[in-house]
Amino acid sequence: MSSTFLNRLLVFAITGLVLTACSKPVEPPKEEAGLEFRAPAYPLITIDPYTSAWSTSDQLFDSPVKHWTGKNHSLIGAVRVDGKTYRFLGKEEIPLQPVLTNAKYEAWDGTYVNEAPAAGWEQPEFNDASWKSGKGGFGTPNTYHVKTDWSTREIWVRREFTLSDLGSGKLYLNYSHDDDFELYINGKEVVNTGNRAKQNITIALDKSLLNVNGKNVIAAHCLDRGGLAYVDFGIFKDSERKPVFGQVAQQTGVKMTATQTKYSFTCGPVDLLVEFVSPLVIDNLDLLSRPVNYINYQVVANDGQSHDVKVYLEATPEWAVNELNQEVTINSGKVGNVNFLKTGTTEQSVLGKKGDDVRIDWGHFYLASEQSASKTFAFGDFSEVKKIFSETGEIQPSGSETKAVLAQSMPVLAFTDDLESVSSSPVSGYVMLAYDDIESIQYFGDNLKAWWTKDGQVSFNQALTSAATGHDQTMTTCDELDAKIYQDARQAGGENYARLCVLSYRQSIAAHKLVKDTKGEILFLSKENFSNGSIGTVDVTYPSAPLFLAYNPELLKGMLNPIFYYSESGRWTKPFAAHDVGTYPQANGQTYGGDMPVEESGNMLILATAIANAEGDAKYAEQHWDVLTTWANYLLENGLDPENQLCTDDFAGHFAHNVNLSVKAIMGIAGYGKLAEMLGKEEIAEKYTAQARQMAQEWIKMADDGDHFKLTFDKEGTWSQKYNLVWDKLLNLGIFPAEVAQKEVAYYLTKQNEYGLPLDNRRTYTKADWVIWTATLANDQVTFQKFIDPVYDYVTETPDRVPMSDWYETPNAHQVGFQARSVVGGTFIKVLDK
Repeated sequence: MSSTFLNRLLVFAITGLVLTACSKPVEPPKEEAGLEFRAPAYPLITIDPYTSAWSTSDQLFDSPVKHWTGKNHSLIGAVRVDGKTYRFLGKEEIPLQPVLTNAKYEAWDGTYVNEAPAAGWEQPEFNDASWKSGKGGFGTPNTYHVKTDWSTREIWVRREFTLSDLGSGKLYLNYSHDDDFELYINGKEVVNTGNRAKQNITIALDKSLLNVNGKNVIAAHCLDRGGLAYVDFGIFKDSERKPVFGQVAQQTGVKMTATQTKYSFTCGPVDLLVEFVSPLVIDNLDLLSRPVNYINYQVVANDGQSHDVKVYLEATPEWAVNELNQEVTINSGKVGNVNFLKTGTTEQSVLGKKGDDVRIDWGHFYLASEQSASKTFAFGDFSEVKKIFSETGEIQPSGSETKAVLAQSMPVLAFTDDLESVSSSPVSGYVMLAYDDIESIQYFGDNLKAWWTKDGQVSFNQALTSAATGHDQTMTTCDELDAKIYQDARQAGGENYARLCVLSYRQSIAAHKLVKDTKGEILFLSKENFSNGSIGTVDVTYPSAPLFLAYNPELLKGMLNPIFYYSESGRWTKPFAAHDVGTYPQANGQTYGGDMPVEESGNMLILATAIANAEGDAKYAEQHWDVLTTWANYLLENGLDPENQLCTDDFAGHFAHNVNLSVKAIMGIAGYGKLAEMLGKEEIAEKYTAQARQMAQEWIKMADDGDHFKLTFDKEGTWSQKYNLVWDKLLNLGIFPAEVAQKEVAYYLTKQNEYGLPLDNRRTYTKADWVIWTATLANDQVTFQKFIDPVYDYVTETPDRVPMSDWYETPNAHQVGFQARSVVGGTFIKVLDK
């Protein structure tokens, strides 16, 4: 085992040199660069939209491990060397204790109005006797933690309370809002977000704002811009518990590959290497779907001496709950040669919740490893287990089961490996983190199990033991894939572009769940993370598609199949494609509040064409020809000059005469023509291709604005990214004259800000995926690089430490909204170009 791991690490260290030898057209990278760069958040455990944990700090031990939503998914690691303990992973953070509860813990009493109140509404002395009474939180029915429905555009909320004691510790304001939000405490403004939607934000609270033994008022105003709406807030305090693992290791490096994040540390006289491995092997669906990740570790002396070394790793049941007020059960067990601890809620409401800022609370989280005399598993109190390990190097054996409510008592699942005497010969091991969700997706009334179960024929115990026995081979497979992903991206777009692809890979795949429907059709269902929680969203599939077109079009078919089925089954009767098929994980029909007729129909036609182009035949499109024809005809009638409707950039609102949306319609019609040609339908091919070319010529006349093309046909002096043009190039459709794209590209170079090209002239924000698509319109590497480098700078310099956001401000690299979304798969579009 140790020699296998050592060889892999040596290969990783020289990967850049090996790849350079295979990539003569590309200038070799500097040896010290490698794949070591600062990420906004580092992927650690990435299985699916629920089991997804990240490090949000440059050093692995400087912050608690977080779920992509920002909730703690505590994971703490330490090594004990000659009696001294060094923490290398995570941070001890006991959940804050409520002083003034929010709706996640308990409904609270407030008053509210939905029409603008008189001036001074935020002041404590304001008379709100005429306001309605309601329970917080307030928002869209059956979402978030809504206790009082709010469906108007705006809401004003007041909450009165008294405090008998502020205590000696810090106080914190916790709030959630969707969308624009302002909050006052006793008349003083504390929060003003502007156009954003955020959940579970915690900030330090100035105690001087509060009155002891007197009246206090929190007043808030929220504006809903569409989609979901929500308002909730409370006040919290620190737990009285103190950290046990105070001494930290010295982090000496962090590197990323497509499937792995690798850290190196010095822990006094020994060096530690740790790998977080997500075997999301894109062309091996059984491995990609298997819900097991690895944490590999290796220790070697750095002073030529021999040292007593013990490795410690723990997780909390936070991995298996949606809220801390839920009761959990912890069990120990064994299957085959694997020992494990597992935890899950006592209630086990399978597929019972849907929504955006929601975590899984059914099934079980596992901490597991191959049986060995050196390895011990135990569960117990959060602080006590660590204290015993720090003092003795041991963890006390526990019983077979215990229960706890996490808001009252936080237990841990702990693992130790006694490596005994470690010298100049490296000693290594691994532990597995896994999740058995029992049922994964509800699909038009049917509960579906994950792909890896083989329709229920493979048990989770079998999956766990297979992951253990296949560990070394899986590592080899991941290394080979990592080398290919890096080489392909670097040859296509250079070093900074390759790094963006490496960072995007796990995030994009893990925002999906892979299942089969009852007829055996593949379904690869996305969750629209921190956007609205929709499942199978077409305009999320569209930007993410390049990754899957490049490496496994079957997965893209799995994204399109639900939308095709929705129309072909008669459940969706409109003459254009649906926006989504539900709210994750319940795919029972569209739940988004509005349609995007041109957007989604164009997306489906373009992607069906792209699949045919990738596979060299149009058999997949032929299976869905009738509905594709309906959508193509809709675009013929309505696509050239779209009416007032949303496009994929729906955060910008409705607007008519959208020039870029018109391009999408034209590309969809042209794609339909190409599909007809591939299927031998010559008359249809000629008709639709000719129509697309004619529309393109009309588009040029209508959109022309001198040295560029407009944002909307009816407004001169405007501009926007025409990223949809990229398919004319990638699919070799020949619809627009080549100079159209190049005219736009030249103009864009005059509009860039420090961190990239704005989406259009209206605002300074942008979408990272669209910038990379726009960059791919360039005909040369130098111009491409001029667009890519600012995006890379955004990723490596943004102050917002969340899994890569695709929506950010170009002047200052601040996140506007969205995070951890699958759309970053669109980064791979330049790979398609090559």
